[in-house]
Order: sequence, then C-alpha cells, then structure tokens
Amino acid sequence: MEMTGDSERKEFGRVIRQQRVMLPLTLQELARVSGVSQSYLGRVEKGERFPSAAILRKIASPLGFEEDELFALAGYLSPQSSTISEAQPSYGRGQLDPYVSRVLAQEPVDIQRTVIGILAVLKSIAKTESQINI
Repeated sequence: MEMTGDSERKEFGRVIRQQRVMLPLTLQELARVSGVSQSYLGRVEKGERFPSAAILRKIASPLGFEEDELFALAGYLSPQSSTISEAQPSYGRGQLDPYVSRVLAQEPVDIQRTVIGILAVLKSIAKTESQINI
C-alpha cells in the first residue's frame, strides 16, 4: 500500500467516527470491545494516525464492518481483491453484488473507498431499523 496522506487519513477517520456514532458506541465502549486503546482510536478518528491491518481486524466487527469492507475502505485491498472481484461466492451474505463489484473495480481507489463507506453506513441504518421493527 502506498503512503497514506493527510486527507486520506482524515477521511478514513471521519468514516470510522461516523459509523461508531451511528451504532451508537462511545469511544470508550469501542476501545473496551476491540482491545484498542481509547487514545489511539481517538487519534485515528481525528486523522492523526492510520491503523495497521491488525488494528483494522480488531475494530471491524464492533463497528459493524466485514473485515474486507474495512480493509478496502482503508485502501489495504486493491481493486482486484476479494471485496471487489468478479467472483463473489459469498454474495447474499453481506458481500457486494457481482455487477456492482465489476463496476466499482473500474473506479479509482478513492471512489471505491467512498462507495464502500456509504454502503457500510446504509447497512448499519438497515440493521438498526430492522432491530427497531422487531
């Protein structure tokens, strides 16, 4: 992965914070369930730090992301990776539709990150709505 710039770190941090707030989780709760320090998570959300793959694995599930969604959002997965490849054996279980994957693979990585972030937010909203209606 190439070096992440300030704007990419800030955008990634903004998406992480937005997702956490929508769940809703406090920074302290996310730290407790993920095992990542509250101060480090705060710095990620502010765009001061960019998390390693190990940190992304720890925070993916508590934030409602599939690991591959968060890795793609962070830029660790390339357009040819499992999240946005043509073969989608797990389609229907939270994975992208194969057509959407092919179309998205044609876009620049920053567009891919944005779309995956939006989809994750929509997924969270749908999950919250379905829990309210139960």
